[in-house]
Amino acid sequence: MVVELVENSIDQVFQALADSTRRDIVRRSLDGEHSVSTLAHHYPMSFAAVQKHVSVLERAELITKRRHGREQLVRGNVQTIRGAYEQLEQLEQVWRSRIGRMEEILTEDLNEGALT
Repeated sequence: MVVELVENSIDQVFQALADSTRRDIVRRSLDGEHSVSTLAHHYPMSFAAVQKHVSVLERAELITKRRHGREQLVRGNVQTIRGAYEQLEQLEQVWRSRIGRMEEILTEDLNEGALT
């Protein structure tokens, strides 16, 4: 089941993914569940800064977070990733069709130039 992303949420997704640390957190969390403190060890920043990145990702629904005792556990949300991927695929199709049309126009122009 693929979730259709509404315009506002897709903006949040791509804004969240614009940061390399957040992209890395998503990558790691897609491999399995990790505590925020474990994730924080991978980055040259404070625990609080990593928590802020996690919050941005959670608001964009790229990850889910749950409590287990004192730990906050993070897991990637595959459905949101798939929705973002589908959006990118649609854009790719639009641009490929435009490039294909440009090729046709250029070929027509070259052929017409050769005839004169």
